[in-house]
Amino acid sequence: MFSSTRMTGNQCSLLYGPLEELQELAFIERPIRRSLKTAEEIDQLTVDEDLNDIERAVYLLSVGQEVQRVSVISNLPSLVRQNPAETFRRVVPKVREVLNVAGAEIQLAAAASFLTILQDDIILIHTHTFSILKTVLLHLNHRDSVVSNAWLETLLSAINALPKETIKQEVLNPLLYQSQLSHSLPARLASCRILGKVACKFDTHLVKKELLPLARSLCQDVELEVRACMCRQLESFARATGVDHTRIELLPELVELARDEESSVRLAAFDTIINLMEMINADDRLHVVVPMVMSACEVSSQADEAVVASLSFQFGKVCSGLAGSLLDEEKGRLLQRFKVLCIAGLQIEGNQTDLNEAMLIRCNCCYNLPAMIVFADPAHFLSELYPSFSSLCCDPQVRVRRSAAASFHQVVKLLGINAHLVHKELLALLQDEALEVLDALMNHLEETLEAVLSRGENLVLDNKFPEVLSALLQVEQKVGGSLRWRLHEKLLQHYSCLARLLPGEVLHQHFSPRIFTILTTNKVLPVQKEAARTFCTFLRYNRKHERRQEMMERLIQELAQGRSYWNRLRFLDVCETASEIFSRKYFNKYFLIAALELVQDPVVNVRYKLCQLLPRFRSSLRLPADKQLLQQLNFCVQKILSREKDKDVVATIRKTVLELDKLDLAEPFHKRQERDLLDQKKEKEENLLLEMLECQQTEGKLNSEKHMERKRRDSKTSLSTIKSISVSSSGATLSSSGKEMRKAKLSRSRSLSSQPTKSKPTNSDRPVKVKDFSSMSGPGRSSMSLSKDEPLRTAHFSTTTQSTSSMPVLIHSNTTSLLERTSILDHRASSLDQRDHRASTLDHRICKMEHRNNMMEQITGTMDQRDLRTATIDKRDQRTSTLDQRDHRTSTLDQHSKTLERGCAIKDTQSRKLLMNRKSNSVQSGRD
Repeated sequence: MFSSTRMTGNQCSLLYGPLEELQELAFIERPIRRSLKTAEEIDQLTVDEDLNDIERAVYLLSVGQEVQRVSVISNLPSLVRQNPAETFRRVVPKVREVLNVAGAEIQLAAAASFLTILQDDIILIHTHTFSILKTVLLHLNHRDSVVSNAWLETLLSAINALPKETIKQEVLNPLLYQSQLSHSLPARLASCRILGKVACKFDTHLVKKELLPLARSLCQDVELEVRACMCRQLESFARATGVDHTRIELLPELVELARDEESSVRLAAFDTIINLMEMINADDRLHVVVPMVMSACEVSSQADEAVVASLSFQFGKVCSGLAGSLLDEEKGRLLQRFKVLCIAGLQIEGNQTDLNEAMLIRCNCCYNLPAMIVFADPAHFLSELYPSFSSLCCDPQVRVRRSAAASFHQVVKLLGINAHLVHKELLALLQDEALEVLDALMNHLEETLEAVLSRGENLVLDNKFPEVLSALLQVEQKVGGSLRWRLHEKLLQHYSCLARLLPGEVLHQHFSPRIFTILTTNKVLPVQKEAARTFCTFLRYNRKHERRQEMMERLIQELAQGRSYWNRLRFLDVCETASEIFSRKYFNKYFLIAALELVQDPVVNVRYKLCQLLPRFRSSLRLPADKQLLQQLNFCVQKILSREKDKDVVATIRKTVLELDKLDLAEPFHKRQERDLLDQKKEKEENLLLEMLECQQTEGKLNSEKHMERKRRDSKTSLSTIKSISVSSSGATLSSSGKEMRKAKLSRSRSLSSQPTKSKPTNSDRPVKVKDFSSMSGPGRSSMSLSKDEPLRTAHFSTTTQSTSSMPVLIHSNTTSLLERTSILDHRASSLDQRDHRASTLDHRICKMEHRNNMMEQITGTMDQRDLRTATIDKRDQRTSTLDQRDHRTSTLDQHSKTLERGCAIKDTQSRKLLMNRKSNSVQSGRD
């Protein structure tokens, strides 16, 4: 019960609340209605509708109110465009009459209208010169300074379009009179500006003869404003008269003005000399400009803040112009002075004016920093200018940090490969709390990242690389969380360059998901469209087919087939962007079918958006390749026409059908050709990306295969070296064992011969055992060892027989030692046999390898023979072709000969017929 009463109360509040608010608004509007124009005022403001534009303008200028007159004068350029003759004949004289008694508002409107007429070249200035120029000159000395400055700007703009004779008669003659001291200060200031503008219009002789004396007199005026104004106009005189006259006449005048007692005059002279640096020769730079700059650097630290600000603004230009005329000491002094300017106002507390002036100086230092890096040499940046640059990037004032961020891309470009030196400052600017700093950094973010991140494959291994990535992601989150959606749009626009700067793996893991999240969650339409463009750029330049497929599947599942109609609308926005970025072939393959399936969407807005995009989809189809897609598109249109009930969608689809019918006919041929060429270029780029991907995959496979081949070759070479080492070691061991055995035999024979013993048959058999052991080795080597041991054995046996015959004595104690030696020899012989067996197996394997090599050589020889045979066959074919050509030629010659013979035969028959006719004629004549 309480809930029902509560609901009724809410309903009453909802019903009666707006009524009360409407009553309050009506009460507020009552005095506004009472304060509207009366009937008499409405009658005065009413104009006859039958009047044309010229007549209406004349009528309003004559009897209208001030608001109407301002409207007519502001609309004067459009009247001149429509009917210039009538406007200058009837309307402009009325404007002159009104200006004589008009106030400041009408005067400013008239000055702006005449300036628009002169700048837009609406009329031929020669035709209506006096009608405009007289009006401008008449109100040039208006008592209101704002109005007089407006008419002066109009006159200065008119000088560019006026002929020389008109300027000389109508402008210069009054100017000579107004530049005198008897006239007012505004008149003399206007004369200075007109002189500077007119100097570039005439030739050098006229400028030297008539204008330059007048300019000198104004440079010596008693008023400092006149001297400063004329000093700044001397630059135009210098460019009009040339280098020589500037050195002789104008440079001494500027040097004198640079010593003026007023700071504004000195500042004007200083700026003019710096601007004319390229017109001053090396000698004058060394003796005039360099001392002046050095004195300005020394004196400016004590006083003359205006000169300090101007010097800080012109410092880069001064150093660049004087680089060839300065000594090393002077260069060091200038660099030191620049370092002092970079920290101006940071260490001293003062009033707000001084702080603002110091902040302006530091901003100017940020502006001149790239020029100073060139002046100091980028190789010496770390030792000379890095502390100053770091202090400017971390300055407490936002305006200074914004200036440092604006020039950061130029600094990085000049450093080149040493761009890592300013890595800390880049992170500081990216992590700055002020969005103004990020805005200045975003203007050239692509150039900055290209210089910082273009270090090839070693970029991933760099320890600083993850810091840059995290800083870029934090910048996007910070800007996305603020209300600066234009800055967010700019940031996403510049993030598209990461597709060609970052590795594909990093881009796919860190940036693509974030861009997709922005696309699906952000509510600002320009940000969504820019996110769609960036996502499509990432998709296009992704070289991994699997990642492309994954991104497309996610795009279709979460957007095209999403539950929210908002996401489905975003998919159509993505399709609109993709049709501009991708080629027709890629767009039709991956986007078009999913977009056409939205024809059955239950939400009207989605179908309405689809109907608007159908002409774009139709323009991406080309017959006969896209015949099936064209049928699907026509089926989509028919389905909407037959089933749609919403009136807006029906009206849009009918309009779309008309556009589809006129699409092929309305588009010009050259535009269609341009679109086809652009599409071919996009398709070539996509094919190149795919080829690069395939090349990378094939290179990876080839590299792996090459690695495996190298391993196999290394294993084979190691085996062959082991074999050769084992064979050589076995041969060496065999030879050393043979030598040892021979030495043992000799020692035994000597020991036996030195003692009187009686030989036993066993002692005579032991050499035979040694002989048998040695015979168990390889066949070649055993025969060699046997042949070498033959003379030793014969000598041994001869000595033993001699000793036994001479001393028949038996010594029993030596028999045990001899038996032990024979057992040791037996063991060694067995080990030698094993080694010989291993060596024989290795030799067998080597023989097999040699046999294989021989077989390969035979195969290559047979292949070479086949190549020779094919070459000989080719030669034979060539010979046969030449013979065929000769046969063809002979056949043609035979045909020619046959035709000649036929012709001869015909001629013979004809000659015979003639002879017969002659004979018959002669016989007939004889008969007659």
